[in-house]
Amino acid sequence: MKRILVACGNGIATSTVVASKVKNYLTDHGVQVETTQTKLMEVPGKVQGYDLLVTTGQFDGQTGDVPVVKGMPILTGIGADKTMEEILSKLQD
Repeated sequence: MKRILVACGNGIATSTVVASKVKNYLTDHGVQVETTQTKLMEVPGKVQGYDLLVTTGQFDGQTGDVPVVKGMPILTGIGADKTMEEILSKLQD
């Protein structure tokens, strides 16, 4: 089971959409995943123990050894396929 932290400005709207799309994509590709949504400002205190961080806003904070993927293309649809492939790739490393 892979754990993904999805962060947006308020931890509600866009992170919920992105988390749902990521979970569906990964499930379709045979990856069991658990997603958690949070606010961008809460990431540094929550990110440890996760396999991946997906953000929908500007984030320059520390994540330790947790890889980060910028998830805005998942919302806009522009480059979404490439972003999903990047997420899948990082979870398979």
